[in-house]
Amino acid sequence: MDAWVGQELAGGSFPDRRLRARLGKPLGDLGQRIGAPTPMACQDWAATEAAYRFFGNPRVDEGVILTGHFAAPRARFAATAGPILVLHDTTEFSSRRDNPEAIGRLSLLKTRHATVTLCGLLMHSSLVLTPQGDPLGLAAVKFWTRKKFKGANALRGKVNATRIPIEQEESVRWPENLKRSTELLGEPARCVHVGDRESDIYELFRAAREARTHFLVRTCVGRLAEGGGTTISEVMGREPVRGVHEVEVRDDRGRASTAELDVRFRRMTVRPPIGKQRRYPTLELTAIHADERAAPAGREPVRWRLLTDLAVDDLEAATGKLGWYAKRFKIETSHTELPGSLSFMRGSPAWRAAPWPATDCRSPRSWTPARSPAATAPAVPASRRPTGRSSGC
Repeated sequence: MDAWVGQELAGGSFPDRRLRARLGKPLGDLGQRIGAPTPMACQDWAATEAAYRFFGNPRVDEGVILTGHFAAPRARFAATAGPILVLHDTTEFSSRRDNPEAIGRLSLLKTRHATVTLCGLLMHSSLVLTPQGDPLGLAAVKFWTRKKFKGANALRGKVNATRIPIEQEESVRWPENLKRSTELLGEPARCVHVGDRESDIYELFRAAREARTHFLVRTCVGRLAEGGGTTISEVMGREPVRGVHEVEVRDDRGRASTAELDVRFRRMTVRPPIGKQRRYPTLELTAIHADERAAPAGREPVRWRLLTDLAVDDLEAATGKLGWYAKRFKIETSHTELPGSLSFMRGSPAWRAAPWPATDCRSPRSWTPARSPAATAPAVPASRRPTGRSSGC
């Protein structure tokens, strides 16, 4: 058994100690060929059959396997110092089935001739990462199917969406994983939970406050601010540019270009949605806005709207948060490696029994808008993923 495999399995709570040893072989094979289907990773039929037999064992499920892994990132976290990022994201695993009811539904796909039902399950994971970009492991994973949330969309047509209890929506995964990952790591003040626009949920803000941890999310909602007669966007629209953050980005064709972002930031009072103001408190949060001055033809301009509970006192702190958010693409990259390796789940008890069917950032540098930067950051081989330096007014 490979050394890293032994470390990942050491803290596992298997019902039979022989199961830990039997998991070591397929886990090592999959680790050496990340993203490959199980038969290709195992190389021969005997090893492939043993892997499927293990994952089909009724005494083994994803919970048993992950208990060992969760212990490993907790130990790695304890060996570090300073802030640690916890990246959150959702992905889907689809499967072709003639009978969607036997598996569950992901979504409806409209084709030229008909509407096709996509089957499968969803996974929301929380990846622990150092600010330098080194992954420490997963701190929480949630699997579910659309059947468990059936009826939420219909309810939206009858009542104000902000009045729907989050427990009836899929969005509950965001505060749930924030709580679970924070509890696992054990030092909430060091954790910064990072999410995309789907994570712009007031319940997540409240959950972070209750857990005494931190968050950094990209916003999509025009939230009420200050006294309630204005919004975050309106307040930020009146803020002066504090500096310039220069990044190198690539478009969908891989063409590199330099983007100069005007950076604004401000601490302000953020109010809960109107339908939730009796239940949730107002919060003192920091908004960070970064807008590209002039995007070249053929590429959408970079436009980030971030919200955090962390204090931001100067341009260096603001661009540091931009750099943290830029690391979020790493969890998306990890998800692209999963479909082949997770093909074993089609034989697992969870598969059979369940009713389920942008950017990398370099170190920032400051200059005033009237001054030209002395150097240009290297391009990042990723679509529209900036790697930047910044400058302040």
